[in-house]
Amino acid sequence: MVQRFNNPAAQGFFAPQRFEGEVADCEVEGTIPADMDGTFVRVGGEWFYPPKFPDDAALHSDGYVSAFRFKSGRVSYRGRFIQTPRYLSNLAPGRQQFGYYRNLLTNDEAVRTMNSTVSNTAPMAHAGKLYALKEDALPLQLDPVTLDTIGFDDFGGRILSQTLSAHPKVDPLTGEMITFGYEATGPASDDLFVYFIDRAGTVTREIRVKVPYVSIIHDFAISQDHIIFPFGGYTTSMERLAQGKVHWGWDRTLPSMVGIMRRDGDGSDLRWFRGPERCMMHVLNATSEGDKVTLLAPFYESNFFPFFANVDGSPWDPSKAVCFFRKLTFDLSRPGDAWEEEILFPMPVGDLAKVDHRFNSLPTRYGFTSFADPDRPFDEARAGNARGRITNSYGRFDMHTGQVDRFFAGDTHALQECTFVPRRGSTSEGDGYLIGTASNLAEMRTELVIVDAQRLGEGELARVFLPFRAATQVHGYWYEAEELAPVGAARGGQA
Repeated sequence: MVQRFNNPAAQGFFAPQRFEGEVADCEVEGTIPADMDGTFVRVGGEWFYPPKFPDDAALHSDGYVSAFRFKSGRVSYRGRFIQTPRYLSNLAPGRQQFGYYRNLLTNDEAVRTMNSTVSNTAPMAHAGKLYALKEDALPLQLDPVTLDTIGFDDFGGRILSQTLSAHPKVDPLTGEMITFGYEATGPASDDLFVYFIDRAGTVTREIRVKVPYVSIIHDFAISQDHIIFPFGGYTTSMERLAQGKVHWGWDRTLPSMVGIMRRDGDGSDLRWFRGPERCMMHVLNATSEGDKVTLLAPFYESNFFPFFANVDGSPWDPSKAVCFFRKLTFDLSRPGDAWEEEILFPMPVGDLAKVDHRFNSLPTRYGFTSFADPDRPFDEARAGNARGRITNSYGRFDMHTGQVDRFFAGDTHALQECTFVPRRGSTSEGDGYLIGTASNLAEMRTELVIVDAQRLGEGELARVFLPFRAATQVHGYWYEAEELAPVGAARGGQA
């Protein structure tokens, strides 16, 4: 008998769905662009069993992968729980055996040494293989058609880090993928391992460096010449874990940090810059011009996650959990550890931002992200009192002119992260579509919106309807049909 989910935040539309589903041919309103031939893969979390501790971090929910397959103007859907060792282990006793977020010491004794990743953060497709990622473990390979779990992949034994980032970066000119693992040699370790993987999936290089203090390095950026590692505020230690706490706490006295090193080096040139208090989670893009490196990123003012408590005991402050598009400039020819910073738009935005990925590491003009537009209506009578959760708009942010083009999803809808889909045959930046799921809070279902990325204000081209609430997503990406090989050609991971 499964214990009831009693957390008020896990009720109504946000209650765990606890099922796997398929829709062979989804209902569609409007017209799906004929050139969309590929799969929109989403990875997020669903609690299959309630957390062991009611105040555990929301990021600790079980991994769930879903996919919208587009072909010939039609869309199918499939959703599956990711078969992590944790998920499978919990099935036998029928309860949650795993304790606080990324703290093995709080797990039941029987599973204390087990790999307890939930693999619930992001998908990745590379060299024909599909993976589910979370930064506390190696990638977990999935069948790209059935979404069944195959097993962890250490890339032929060449990945020696115990962890890999949920946000690898692919050079659009060479197809090389660069990724990294922090806490690479175990919990609270200060080791950062960087890996270079060619377009065929072979690890070609490893670089090992140290970090100034142990923190979340959730995302990073590459330019054509440099690798940029931003982090700040969150910290951990073996002492903290031994006290039985969630892995991370927020220390407002710690500086934000940005590490920069050359892509063609051995890490010995790694240089750390220091800045004011910032929550540095996701990046947009980076470029290099000689000794000058520019980082575009939507960084928060302070602690964004209420479930990662302030280490000084002060309450979480939502007024500081606001995010702005920022431009950080680093001059590597000058001494010192400071950077120049500029807020590019006066309005707060969501930090799950994207660029046209064909221009990653290259100069870019447009950024795409979601945001809450307070000027648009919200039908609280139909949608419920969920205003604090409402992200109702997508935006195209023009970094050259400061113009924002907006798409509004509806007065009972909450949008999740957007994804850019290039228009086939076009090489112009930003020429394509924005897609993303919208939670219809009034009708308790998920809808996928498709918008022309150059004409957001004209509304959607099409909307795809599911007859149920799909699992929430952390990150999603579009993969062209050619990018995902049949599973027979994609196997080879370490089971």
